[in-house]
Amino acid sequence: MKASIYEGNKTFSIIEKEIEAPKAGEVRIKVAYSGVCGTDVHIYHGMMDKRVSAPLTIGHEMSGTIDAIGEGVTGYAEGEKVVVRPLDDRGAKASDKGFNHVCEDLKFIGIDSPGSMQQYWNVPAFTLHKLKEETDLKLAALIEPLSVAAHDVRLSELTKGETAVVLGGGPIGLLVAMVAKDAGANVIISEVNENRITKAKELGFDAVNPINVDLVSYVREKTEGRLADVVFEVAGVQPALDIMTEVAGIRGRILMVAIHGEKKPVDLFKFFWKELKLIGARVYEKEDYEKAISLITANELPFEEMITDVQPLSNIQKVFEDIDNNPDGMKVLMDCQS
Repeated sequence: MKASIYEGNKTFSIIEKEIEAPKAGEVRIKVAYSGVCGTDVHIYHGMMDKRVSAPLTIGHEMSGTIDAIGEGVTGYAEGEKVVVRPLDDRGAKASDKGFNHVCEDLKFIGIDSPGSMQQYWNVPAFTLHKLKEETDLKLAALIEPLSVAAHDVRLSELTKGETAVVLGGGPIGLLVAMVAKDAGANVIISEVNENRITKAKELGFDAVNPINVDLVSYVREKTEGRLADVVFEVAGVQPALDIMTEVAGIRGRILMVAIHGEKKPVDLFKFFWKELKLIGARVYEKEDYEKAISLITANELPFEEMITDVQPLSNIQKVFEDIDNNPDGMKVLMDCQS
């Protein structure tokens, strides 16, 4: 079988390897598609070399079918469509308080262990989520990032009729906007990339460039002065941190979706003055995956518009090089069987 290998120094290669039988408690998946996410691009840039033990097959956004079942695994059958929730929480302890998705010794499959960018992939059966037979496997490859968005919106306690401002209109930002809109919110997206603004508008969203428009005034006008009930900080840059407390209304909730690897200034006075809440959000839980699966299965949102390219696994090196040269794209899928 074919497998991609990250070797470090912005280099991927394709190797031939033996198809392995699943161990006890595992299943073997015939991987259909594997999406390229921002974390994968960080790995490509060498930003996670201290964590990723090269050479390693990476990837965690995927869809596929069960190809073989290991000893002791029940409730699954060969040929069933599945996705993987790539969290290995077998190191969870009582001190984690049952929140295994953020447990201290959590291992992320596809980063800390081999991932999905290969033709066949052996994974622990407890990571699986079943799909309906009619599920489009291309769209199903979006379930992992969509689960991130579902988790963010659930933690925000967003309700119908509230106003949500999404700071950042990249792939995760647009998925957050979709889930928020599905929840009945009025959504405004703030994004500085004009191509992404155009994409957001094509998807039916109110999107503005905060460089050209005073975002606070814009949201105030749209809400009769109430400002945002919920702000999703997805951009991960200082200007977003600066504006998030300004655009949030009284008792607004701010969801920290972006990853900030170092300490950043935040206007804590605004938290006091407006009784704001800051909520951290990391990955997802089982119920978020099930929510994402239900949204993909219903296919009432424009998920297909998120997929900007599908490439054979053998083109993986060029795919990552092209992403570097074209940051405007949304989601590239690797066809792992070609």
